[in-house]
Amino acid sequence: MSDLVMPTHRRVLRIAFPIVLSNATVPILGVVDTGVVGQLGAAEPIGAVGLGAIILTAIYWIFGFLRMGTAGLTAQALGARDRAEVVALLSRALLLAAVAGLGLIALQAPLFAGAFLVAPASAGVEDLARGYMAIRVWSAPAAIAIYGVTGWLIAQERTRAVLVLQVWMNGLNMALDLLFVLGLGWGVDGVAVATFLAEWSGLAVGLWFCRDALRDPALRAWERVFDRARLVRMAALNRDILIRSVLLEAIFVSFLFFAADLGDVTLAANQVLLQFLHVTAYALDGFAFAAEALVGQALGAKARGALRRGAVLTSQWGFAIGLALALGFAIGGGRLIDLMTTAEDVRQAAKAFLPWMLAAPILGAAAWMLDGIFIGATRSHDMRNMMVVSAGVYAVAVALLVPAFGNHGLWAALMISFVARGITLGLRYPALEASAEA
Repeated sequence: MSDLVMPTHRRVLRIAFPIVLSNATVPILGVVDTGVVGQLGAAEPIGAVGLGAIILTAIYWIFGFLRMGTAGLTAQALGARDRAEVVALLSRALLLAAVAGLGLIALQAPLFAGAFLVAPASAGVEDLARGYMAIRVWSAPAAIAIYGVTGWLIAQERTRAVLVLQVWMNGLNMALDLLFVLGLGWGVDGVAVATFLAEWSGLAVGLWFCRDALRDPALRAWERVFDRARLVRMAALNRDILIRSVLLEAIFVSFLFFAADLGDVTLAANQVLLQFLHVTAYALDGFAFAAEALVGQALGAKARGALRRGAVLTSQWGFAIGLALALGFAIGGGRLIDLMTTAEDVRQAAKAFLPWMLAAPILGAAAWMLDGIFIGATRSHDMRNMMVVSAGVYAVAVALLVPAFGNHGLWAALMISFVARGITLGLRYPALEASAEA
């Protein structure tokens, strides 16, 4: 069997590690954004950048399905050796990003007004945040297109290119932050201009990595690009992934709402501990992305053995990383908590619930890895349906456990939702594997 579809440990690591490294640049950028406006000597700029960034990130996140859907479909086309479709998928992703981005620019006034109704702020913070968002929204087509380009590159195992793209974009953003805010005194607007330029330059770097496809006539083979059956499949896939992602986000948002009802100290402690989950996600993403590429290519080639091997190898690494993270949190978790907050009551509360962070990478590994496997196989309906079940299980667990056990019950409900997603997707895996021979 060709190397195209037969996974190996070396191949898994070659795909995964650049993604893990690129993810590490994301929190660093957040620290720099906050740090530069923190030098302005007032609270409003910090709040404005934080609020504006959260709102825009949430809006752009709606289109995160473009990365996952493009990755799965491209990997399958690559496995089927359909070069024309691989190129056409890039064309579709870029066109969808352009339409979506221009739509956000056109609708920015009502979108921002609605966002501030949901997340109100003081007049000073809101005024600065509106100025920040009014600048950044003009890079919406680029920000959304990067989702599609990233998925397209991951499907072809070109994760080093993804690493270069992210390091360039986030590195440039940080350098421009320092220049515009501290050097030129542009304040909050300087942070926005830095991100605007970084996102458009990031797209330029991404397209440079796609240059062979951009020269391919298939990119403009409009009959194929706008083929009705392929468009319907892509729309259904993206719809299901969007529903799944909204439900997952609803779990985490409601988790914070429930924590708020338990008091300010508990809410703050949970915010600190959620950073441990972010670290877990950043680490496991690399291996989940490897699963997307390997499983998708195997399915496209109708190679059931390669599909199973890809799923097993990536999952083995995912669980190994989960165990390593749990051990690391056990050894250094208390020190990390002390670094993240100086409030002694929050420190003590976070340490009381730290054992849940030791459990999370182990209990959640199956859910993370199966997400990658199902994305590669484009089994989006299973992802959607099992997320509906998992969200329902979470709601029941919250209703039963939080009144009895407080914050321990809330963390238990979140862990139960991870396990439920892993079990339900696992039960659907045999059908996924069998589809390689269909």
